[in-house]
Amino acid sequence: MTANVIEVNNLEHSYGDVKAVDDISFTVQEGEIFSFLGPNGAGKSTVINILTTLRKIQKGNAKVNGYDVATESKAVRRSIGTVFQMPCLDYEMTAWENMEYHGKIYSMPKKQRRERIEELLKLTELENKRNSLAKDLSGGMKRRLELARGLMTKPAVLFLDEPTIGFDIQTRMRIWEYLREIKKEGTTIFMTTHYMEEADQLSDRISIIDHGKIIVTGSAAELKNKLGKDLIYLETSDNKIAAEILRTLEPVKGVNEDLNSLRVMLGGDVTRILPHLMESIRQKGIEITSVNIKKPSMDDVFVHYTGHGLREGDPQKPENSKDLGGLK
Repeated sequence: MTANVIEVNNLEHSYGDVKAVDDISFTVQEGEIFSFLGPNGAGKSTVINILTTLRKIQKGNAKVNGYDVATESKAVRRSIGTVFQMPCLDYEMTAWENMEYHGKIYSMPKKQRRERIEELLKLTELENKRNSLAKDLSGGMKRRLELARGLMTKPAVLFLDEPTIGFDIQTRMRIWEYLREIKKEGTTIFMTTHYMEEADQLSDRISIIDHGKIIVTGSAAELKNKLGKDLIYLETSDNKIAAEILRTLEPVKGVNEDLNSLRVMLGGDVTRILPHLMESIRQKGIEITSVNIKKPSMDDVFVHYTGHGLREGDPQKPENSKDLGGLK
């Protein structure tokens, strides 16, 4: 049975009258990549700051690698690595010196320290940048250097707060490759992100967090499968009435109203159900102007469980969908 490396029970944290973390409980298993997926302000960074001992626990309890976060903070810090959302490199030091200094802080023996630096420079493809000042590295290289530095002590758990924020998709994908390699080393990774694709591609399990509460937890496949095999996007002459009609039909599991379309979740084969849905709407004199069929994505999962997009008010655009055109 896989051990839990992180255990959190009934955790709460407030800033004045604002409750940033609202009675959450979860576990992270040894060797997995576990993600908190949610918008800015959802409470993700607060949880990381508590688990890395940067903020005191106000209510609840938590353990990291078997150590109590409230009473054994030094032991927790010795067993973790952390890469914060904001850069924390010394820009006047070289890549090598940043890692060397970090190893010295943790009292790593010189031989072990040097061997580890070489391993990590190779892992993050920074070997030819070892003597470059951190300030002269590209954004992606700086992030890779921060990952390497966080791994110097071979931590049991690596905490990553929005590890690829602000990067283009190519840079993000390269960092994902490094994180998969880090996992192979046996490191458990706890990550926060607001990128749907990042959570989907990397995570063994995902917790969707919104307004300080965990809404649902599961693997990406489990979460998407709960929505059914297919989703239908409909645009009609009256989406509000069309949604009311659809909610009365037995094969329909749920309907979300986006800005310009309806997102319909089904409980069966779309090819058999769709004609019935369209006929039911048309019988009420409503025109169907567009139909799209697509497989559920993490965007769909997020909307289903929270009732809104990742950023409130953003249109939810179907990806990889099959447009059936302006049907009348």
